Amino acid sequence: MKEKIVRVLSQRAKKTIREEGLVLSAVLVPLYEDGGEYHILFTKRTDKVSSHRGEVSFPGGTYDAGDVDLKATALRECFEEIGVRASDAEILGELDDEVSMSNYVMAPFVAHIPYPYEFKINKIEINELFGVPMAMFLDKGNFWEEEAQVLGGRSFARYFYKYQGYVIWGATARIVKHFLDLVFG
Repeated sequence: MKEKIVRVLSQRAKKTIREEGLVLSAVLVPLYEDGGEYHILFTKRTDKVSSHRGEVSFPGGTYDAGDVDLKATALRECFEEIGVRASDAEILGELDDEVSMSNYVMAPFVAHIPYPYEFKINKIEINELFGVPMAMFLDKGNFWEEEAQVLGGRSFARYFYKYQGYVIWGATARIVKHFLDLVFG
């Protein structure tokens, strides 16, 4: 599976978005293997953070002037939020930039991480950490789509995935769908 992901992501041109007024950020899309099955790792944000309170997301955050590039941002934020060391995250490739309704432009980096892993959750930012089997996303019964929302002249596709009481939506769901469309067609 890792080889397929690397091949698919390396054989395409990444869509980059750089517009005035959008805040540069990056996220890590952590994948791990458990029992022969691939999973995607998600966080559920606390109610203490300034934006996207209580939402399901990927580890990530705002670009810092000290970051060499956006990949460094994604790795730094992943370490700060859930304790995954950069040396333990094997970057498999990049997905297209995604804009959130809160005016962040996110550069998603797909990474493979070892499992089991001794995560160190930042309790100020992250309430929960959970993995979702990739097969769940491929079951159309767990997915629905609603009419696109237009905000500030920008159209946002509205995708939703449901898994064991969690609802994955917004930019996170758009990133997941993009990843699945690329890898599984």
